[in-house]
Amino acid sequence: MKHMNSEVKEERTSNKKRIDLFLVPIVLIAAFLNLFKIWTDEYANAYYTAAVKSMLQSFHNFFYASFDPGGYVTIDKPPVVFWIQTISAKIFGFHGWSVILPQALAGIGSVLLLYVLVKRTFGVWAGRFAALAMALTPIVPAVSRTNNIDSMLVFTLLVATWMLFRAVRTAKFGWVLAAFAMIGVAFNMKMLQAYMVLPAFYVFYVVATKITWKKKIAFLTTATALMLAVSVSWAVVVDSTSADKRPYMGSSQTNSVLELAFGYNGINRLTGNTSVTGSSHKQPAQAQQQTASSETKQTSNSNAESSQSSNQSKSSSSQKMQAPDGGNQNGMFNTGNPGPFRLFQKGLSDQISWLLPFVIFSIVGLFAGVKFKGPYTAKQKESLFWLAWLLPVAVFFSIAGFFHQYYLIMLAPPIAAFAGAGAVALWSMYKQHNGWKSWLLPSGILTTAALQVYIMSPYVSSIGVAPIAGVGALGVILALVLAIRKERKNSVTNYLGVAAMVVLLAMPAYWAMTPIIYGGNSMLPAAGPDSSSGMGGPPSTATNSKQSGFNGMQPPGSSGSNSSSNNQMQPPSGSSNNGQMQPPSGSSNSGQMPGGSSKNNGQMQMPSSSSSKLSSSKRKSGGMNAEVNTKLLNYLTKNNTGEKYLFATTDSTSAAPYIIKTGKPVMAMGGFSGSDPILTVSKLKSMIKKGEVKYFYLSGMGKGGQSDVITWIKENSKEIPSSKWQSTSSSSQQGPSGNGTLYEITLK
Repeated sequence: MKHMNSEVKEERTSNKKRIDLFLVPIVLIAAFLNLFKIWTDEYANAYYTAAVKSMLQSFHNFFYASFDPGGYVTIDKPPVVFWIQTISAKIFGFHGWSVILPQALAGIGSVLLLYVLVKRTFGVWAGRFAALAMALTPIVPAVSRTNNIDSMLVFTLLVATWMLFRAVRTAKFGWVLAAFAMIGVAFNMKMLQAYMVLPAFYVFYVVATKITWKKKIAFLTTATALMLAVSVSWAVVVDSTSADKRPYMGSSQTNSVLELAFGYNGINRLTGNTSVTGSSHKQPAQAQQQTASSETKQTSNSNAESSQSSNQSKSSSSQKMQAPDGGNQNGMFNTGNPGPFRLFQKGLSDQISWLLPFVIFSIVGLFAGVKFKGPYTAKQKESLFWLAWLLPVAVFFSIAGFFHQYYLIMLAPPIAAFAGAGAVALWSMYKQHNGWKSWLLPSGILTTAALQVYIMSPYVSSIGVAPIAGVGALGVILALVLAIRKERKNSVTNYLGVAAMVVLLAMPAYWAMTPIIYGGNSMLPAAGPDSSSGMGGPPSTATNSKQSGFNGMQPPGSSGSNSSSNNQMQPPSGSSNNGQMQPPSGSSNSGQMPGGSSKNNGQMQMPSSSSSKLSSSKRKSGGMNAEVNTKLLNYLTKNNTGEKYLFATTDSTSAAPYIIKTGKPVMAMGGFSGSDPILTVSKLKSMIKKGEVKYFYLSGMGKGGQSDVITWIKENSKEIPSSKWQSTSSSSQQGPSGNGTLYEITLK
């Protein structure tokens, strides 16, 4: 106990010391990477931004995280992060940057927290290097510059980690409860993903605390019970509320938060079974890549299609577009194929794996000589914590059936912690000539440089040969020189060690800057020279990667300058449409966007670089369709006779921009993807008779349980002539993939 009290006093004394001047530039780097130019993102992720717009309008919408101002359906995640975003928008005004700001600050906060966590046990230089590694991990700023949840989730879990470490140091049970309660809060950010850190929390508390097993079990059981209570608190309230008094729970099939948590946002992520209304769509990776529209959300599909356009080498205007990377399938949304080396595959490795070989050597060094029965030093205990965080999460992403690249931010804290702690530990072993351990440093530098060359090699057409050759050559030279000078102790050797660390962080730093340099994508954020596509993978050899949106790809029917019919999107193998991209099933309008021309016969056009850039300085990166058709909006507003909803549409893709623009209710009849079984024909009839909705914007056939509703609408409605609401201006195009039709229904 005396020892613990002395540790607390030491911590208090340390906190009174001056600010670490080396930390200041690290924080400034993090602030630049996370904050610079976020004000250019007008819509951010339009799905979530629309929800914030709706949540600002009433406490009812705020509490349930309603997607639309009418309280028809919620978004597909729990509300805590969106409560924070709504508060930010209330304080600073409703803007794209104001909903991004909390996540950007969370990204900076994670850098500071990791410094604090690592510094106390492993030393100040370990803390500095860990903080820098966290700041420069490419996926960290890429996702922190958006209004997606993951940056805030990681920050919250690091706060829980700080509480747990304090609980062990002070032997106070209250801090254990606080740590596990904070995981419960994180659950209300992204559900089961928050529980990925639980193995680390359990293992560390069991190993690090010097209390009886009886107390350990009692304390952990109580803390876990509290965590579960906090986790399901909001879900229990929502699921206990009558369905007619709250919005439908988006992306669930039974209108239940718990089903959403353990199904769509839980087990289905592991299995890859993104089933809709009971029909499974689990398919092999190749089939997933080719038929993503039937498996995933429509907005994400737009990104997938745009990624295909950005990943091609088009030596002439007549060259047809192939599958990414010349036909090699890299898994759905470029997340690789499941297997033990998945994190080293293209699409994932450049987001998170730059320092993984060095981390592996660091783990070997940190655990060298450890006996299973102990006793363990403080460094070994905390190393065990980070290892118990790293391994389960790495295994999950190695075998999971469905996730996006930006989920990999969950791996950033343990990788950065091991990079910082390992750098100091391996350097100490190297300087002390500690037998075979002294070879870990040069070996780690050599293998890490080799991996970085491998990661960069598909991007040679974008970044050139020089940086790839430079990292490879310098890595080899520095590793060899350090190996040769292993027996010498002078300042030159110290400089060589610093130079090696700089070399290993140089390209991750560049990759972390790519969302600023090339533009990011708020729907599916990812870092890299093709970051604006949000899909990762090697970029086009000819397309200007600074183009806006989905690498500048224009929707069908656009009036871009490059209208050659030779630039066609190739269909999945087995199609017989002569290489043209077909409209969605059931559509009869050649696959064009609302307001577009009908002269391209459904072909996917490739724009010229000049025509693809936004005329405005603001980026509307909420999706391919994140712009409003002004003529359609004017028509609907003028002809609204008191209806609650401005119009209804199949899913959120076309609804979100109109909610953001007007703040008026727009009904996404099938929720986000259009597959939620929310609406029935009888319920729709009742709504029409009550005067709640009369206009319907439809594109293609409805998904899942919507088919009957769509059929009934078409059979009982009056089609509005396109001349009254369609715009011929490409800048006004809006709607889901494929041109739509506007219908009017009035029942007496």
